[in-house]
Amino acid sequence: MNTTPLTRRHFLRAAGVTLGLPFLECFAPRGRAAENAKPIRRMVCICTPLGIHTPFLNPEQTGKDYALTPYLEPIADFRNDFSVISGLSHPDVGSSHDSIFSFLTAAPHPEIRAGFRNSISLDQFAAEKIGGQTRVPSLSLSAEGFGLSWTRSGALVPPDLWPSNVFARLFLEGRPDEVEAQRRRLRNGKSILDTVSAQAKRMVPALGARDREKVDEYFTSVRELEQRMLTAQEWALKPKPHVNAKPLQNNNNSTDLIGKTRLMFDLTHLALQTDSTRLVNMLLLGTSGVPPVPGVTMGHHDLSHHGQDPAKLAQLKLVELGQMQLVHELLANLKKTKEQGESLLDRTMVFFSSNLGSAASHSTKNLPIIFAGGGFKHGRHLAFDPKDGPPLCNLYVTMLRRLGIEAEKFGSSTGTLTGLEV
Repeated sequence: MNTTPLTRRHFLRAAGVTLGLPFLECFAPRGRAAENAKPIRRMVCICTPLGIHTPFLNPEQTGKDYALTPYLEPIADFRNDFSVISGLSHPDVGSSHDSIFSFLTAAPHPEIRAGFRNSISLDQFAAEKIGGQTRVPSLSLSAEGFGLSWTRSGALVPPDLWPSNVFARLFLEGRPDEVEAQRRRLRNGKSILDTVSAQAKRMVPALGARDREKVDEYFTSVRELEQRMLTAQEWALKPKPHVNAKPLQNNNNSTDLIGKTRLMFDLTHLALQTDSTRLVNMLLLGTSGVPPVPGVTMGHHDLSHHGQDPAKLAQLKLVELGQMQLVHELLANLKKTKEQGESLLDRTMVFFSSNLGSAASHSTKNLPIIFAGGGFKHGRHLAFDPKDGPPLCNLYVTMLRRLGIEAEKFGSSTGTLTGLEV
């Protein structure tokens, strides 16, 4: 019988594989230390670079009794777990696609890039304060060739572009030949959990009923993500069909906005569930290619620059409804995952937005914002005057403080954001 006590940093190890465990009740401090322990707080920032069509997102009514819009209907189950916020922007950031560089920094950015110098991003500011509490200080995921994270000196933090590499870095450990051997086992359908099964079986009897349920839920999540990664690898190896038409001028990135987003959301759930990191940001795909969404025949970029064309708006709606359905999946996974009697969603702020309020005009005003979780009292539409509202950085300061960081100012902030209560 294994009598080694479980600790907060307990891992299952076998054959060159190290698998971290989710937070279990048996890890919790006892007695007075438990009473004084503060809940773990986390932050996820998501940017969709081609905007969200705000007439399909923002309710006409303010407060709690708003009517659901088409884009809120997919996440209606979590109405009391999120707030819709309208009217916010970065006041010093000009209208262009390049506003993406200032999305998490609010660094002054004119419409013309000449002389632009960035500042520290929200996640890196937080990582300086709390990043040392986890194995990975912060995780920057991207479906593009660049990311959202910037250092204090204004240098880009290289993002993680390939989910399989992130998965290996977070959950596989060992010599390069051992890691590659495990990758081969994955390709052959052998789960990480099969590799560490003997240790897992010895561990489970020592757990309480709720911890056993949580470990089973976690292992199920690992298996599901492994299967999705294997499926993606299999498709990458299959030859494409030959057609009698000129090939599309695509870059090396896939146009599969939905598939790539789901993988990043799955990784985020696992990274937070294992407390591998508490800070995640991700840049979703924005491409000129045609996303593989039923009913969509035009490129995503073209659809986002719709010029109020009804046909384009109809197809754009299909793409963006697909995104909102994935947001539902992420919220559902966080909601069902428990930690010390609370859901992971209660302890995780999810900020879903864009650097563009309207991709059709490249406007950076009135940014689309869904703000979920984090233990706030949600269920409302917080509507601010787009012409004279507070800066988006007021929300950023609120988020930093929720993480336990006593920030007085960030970027263009003038205080915290009113209307959010804990």
